[in-house]
Amino acid sequence: MTTRPFHHGNLRAVLLEQAESMLRTTGTDGLSLRELARQAGVSHGAPRSHFIDRQALLDALAERGFDRLTRAVRSALDGAASARVGFDRVAEAYVDFAIEDAALMELMFAAKTSARPGAVQDAAGRLFGALDDTMGPSGPDADETGRDTFKMLFGATMQGIAALVASGRIARAQGDVLVSEAMAMLLDSELGGRVVTRH
Repeated sequence: MTTRPFHHGNLRAVLLEQAESMLRTTGTDGLSLRELARQAGVSHGAPRSHFIDRQALLDALAERGFDRLTRAVRSALDGAASARVGFDRVAEAYVDFAIEDAALMELMFAAKTSARPGAVQDAAGRLFGALDDTMGPSGPDADETGRDTFKMLFGATMQGIAALVASGRIARAQGDVLVSEAMAMLLDSELGGRVVTRH
């Protein structure tokens, strides 16, 4: 029997750590509450006290991922003297996360687009709020549609580059060059000039 290195009060955190480890090795297809219980060394019914079903576990993992990425983005932005410096740092943090936790990133955005509960949506909103802060304040006449488009372009571009690196299609150094060039193009574009207000 596996030693149980936790008290009942932190079983949820232990299960999420174990589930995230499983996600990295097996993807979402290999995640089940029964297998999670086995690997965590608890009774097969124990995870259901925290996750009513498998989807609740996936949602909790997605929420956790969004919160971790949001912290990384805010940390990268801290002290940046300009929008360009800020976005360069944020882009690097975003790509680092997307490479190191590729399966989690995929789960996060699959969860966001599936009409899943508010906690996941709220966590995704916090991430896009952090990206909004990177762009600078928006005034009463701000082009919110343009700002949303810029954030989506940023996310899609960085995740695409990260996917190329994670799959071995390009080297990380080449990915870093692509990130730098992509940020220059986005920030120097008509859209970037119109919606990025941080100087």
